[in-house]
Amino acid sequence: MIDPRLHTLRVLRTQGTVTATALALHLTPSTVSHQLKQLAEETDIRLLEPNGRRVRLTPAAELLLEHADVLYAQWEQAKVALAALAAGQMGELRVCGLSSTVSAFIAPAAKRLREDHPGVRLHLAAVESDEAFRRLEAGDADIAVFNPTYATPQPSDPRFEQHLLMDDVEDLLVPAGHRLAGRESVALAEAADEEWVGMPTCLDQEQLLRSSAAAAGFTPDVAHHADSWTSASGLVCTGFGVSLYSRLAPIPAEHAVVRVPIHGNPVPTRRLFTAVRRGSTEQPAIARGLAAIREAAEAHRRGGGNDGTK
Repeated sequence: MIDPRLHTLRVLRTQGTVTATALALHLTPSTVSHQLKQLAEETDIRLLEPNGRRVRLTPAAELLLEHADVLYAQWEQAKVALAALAAGQMGELRVCGLSSTVSAFIAPAAKRLREDHPGVRLHLAAVESDEAFRRLEAGDADIAVFNPTYATPQPSDPRFEQHLLMDDVEDLLVPAGHRLAGRESVALAEAADEEWVGMPTCLDQEQLLRSSAAAAGFTPDVAHHADSWTSASGLVCTGFGVSLYSRLAPIPAEHAVVRVPIHGNPVPTRRLFTAVRRGSTEQPAIARGLAAIREAAEAHRRGGGNDGTK
């Protein structure tokens, strides 16, 4: 906050007398005189000179107030910026999530937020679910989209608020011309004898494959490993097995593969949640971010996602 004694001097410039200045500021004349005396001593300049029954500012005081006027203008601008920050119209919003969720709906949500609130600087990151929580706790992320695994905090964890966002159904991805490629849907057990492409670096996906196969009564022969959806699709299209494939994840146009829906029990599904630090949902920027992500996820779901055959 700017020195109130400068404000007193500014008002005196307009009012012309100590008495009128005191009245305008709801102070006593002695308080006004004391403030001006302190300011003169601190700046080591003479501030006032007699002008009949009034006083006028010395050239040094006028020079001081030229700088004070600039400071007050900047202070008003700072208050506007602080109010915008408090309203979530400025500042930073950091969002992280699984790679498929970033491309499918986090990035579109962020695009809309940037258009509606250009003063908010957005930072997006594709990370695994356990890393997302590490970033939340460290303050390096404000919102995370994740799939629960044994490595993520329980819903009751007091550090975080977790809410279901959507269910991401997965299909069986097979090469074009595969014996199951022409089917409208298959039971997961029908692929029990296939070689599988796994994604061991994606903990939630690897866990889903193992648990779904176990529920279908078999242990998958994971003969090949991919580190991304694109590389998994590439291995499948060149005949190195089949894979579970998120409907959120796109397939490169040049990959000759087919998504085959899975019916029966189980239907492999990732449950996607949002997470924030507990108590932070009332912050305007975070509240807007969560709302935008929910809306974009719902729009993606209604649009059918990446459910084409290629």
